[in-house]
This record gives sequence, structure tokens and C-alpha cells, in this order.
Amino acid sequence: MTAIIIIACILALLGIGYLLTLAGRNDHPELPKLRGWAYAHRGLHGNGVPENSMAAFRAALEHGYGIELDIHLTRDGKLAVIHDSSLKRTAGADVTVEDLTFEELKQYRLEGTEETIPLFSDVLALFGGRAPMIVELKSAGGNFNTLTDTAVRAMEGYPGVYCMESFDPRCLRRLKKCHPRIVRGQLSENFLRRPVPNAPFLLRWIMTNLVSNVQTRPDFIAYNFADRNNLSVRLCRKLWGIQGVSWTLRSQADFDTAVTEGYLPIFEGFQP
Repeated sequence: MTAIIIIACILALLGIGYLLTLAGRNDHPELPKLRGWAYAHRGLHGNGVPENSMAAFRAALEHGYGIELDIHLTRDGKLAVIHDSSLKRTAGADVTVEDLTFEELKQYRLEGTEETIPLFSDVLALFGGRAPMIVELKSAGGNFNTLTDTAVRAMEGYPGVYCMESFDPRCLRRLKKCHPRIVRGQLSENFLRRPVPNAPFLLRWIMTNLVSNVQTRPDFIAYNFADRNNLSVRLCRKLWGIQGVSWTLRSQADFDTAVTEGYLPIFEGFQP
């Protein structure tokens, strides 16, 4: 009987510890300003308009959407707006953003068009606070602190509503420690169902189940829509009241479901 009681106590403590790791912030004053918008994933692209291009961002603005975009740090410390480190998919070149200066980077064309890779500052000038922005920090090669600090500096004096998110919890930890006023979000999905090459099982389990929240205390959880019923996601939202964000919604039905369930919607491939 004593052994059973000890085991039960240990399990109870582990359960309480698990719940406590998932906590975040739910009272940031900027959060309500992010609600009520639809966010175009990498801008409103398609039909000859490349993703993460100035044309895609102009189209999103013209149709009354907010945007989600991705930023990388170039070799000369500039912020380039592009999803992948490699340009192979988007520009057909076997080169990497982090290895190039921005002057070198802007020589490449996106998806066979005349559109080039934008500077983050150009996107900020275009938006000028007219619609909210979800800025994804794309760390590479251990540059998470430098990338985060550079992105924060770029936003100084920006008149609009925005937040920052990342799959890399080290970026969020930097935001929490050095820039706590910024709305921050943890990106994730079920990495156990979609393994990441060279990532150990324990890391994939931690990221899938949002255990890194214990260090980052995010304001929102941006989770793959298909995986949103993950227990940790449900607990973050229901127990701790953390805002949910759903990506990437590719049909009106999924969009409507996400909004009904209280998620901020990030969409692609159609106009809601």
C-alpha cells in the first residue's frame, strides 16, 4: 500500500509539473488588436504572384487582410523576407540566405517573375500600420539572438500592430528576457507524426507538447490546424487561456472552423 501511495504521489507531482510547464501570458494589452483579422500566409500570393513578395503584400493590403511573413538574417545583417534559407525552391538557386549579403540576394528573381526578395524595412514602409503583421523569426546557424534583436530594432517606432513568432524557442526566450513588451508566439505542430531530419525524439516530443513554454511563456500558440487537438494545445488554451493561432488554412470550411474555435486564422490558396 505504501508503494502505491508513493507512486501515486510521484505521478501527481509529475502531472502538476507538466501542467505548470504549459503556462504562458494571456493578458498582453496588444493581443485584442490582433483578433478579428484574417492573415494571408506569406502575403496574398498565387496566380503568378510569388509568396513573400511585395506584390503579395500589396494584394493582402488591398483586400483588407493582415499578413504572416518570414524573416532571415543575411550575411551583412539585413532582414530578408523569405521562407526558406535555401533559394532552391523559390528562386531556383542553390544558395543560402545567411551566406549572402542583401546586395547579392536581390539579384535573384522569385518564381520566374520580376519580383525580388524584399527587405523587411520595405514591407514595414508599405504596411505603415494599416493592418497587423505576424512576423516569423527564421533562425539558422545559431543566430537566434542576433536575429531576434535585429528584428526588434527594425520595429522601433513602427506605428502598427504586430507580433513575433518562431519554431525556435530560443528566439522566444530572447524576446521574454530582453524584449518582453513584444507579443510573442510559439510555432509548433505534431513533430512525432512529421519527423524532422536529425532531430532526436526527445526534442521532437518537447516541441510537439509545448514543454518549452516553461522558459518562454508565450502569448499565443500557433499550431498546425490539423494537429490542434493535441492535449498540450488544448490545455494551453483552456487551462491557461493562451490565444491560439491556426495555420495553414486552405479551405473556407477549415477557416470557419478555426474562427469558430477561437483561433486567429492564417490562410492560403483562397480568399475567405
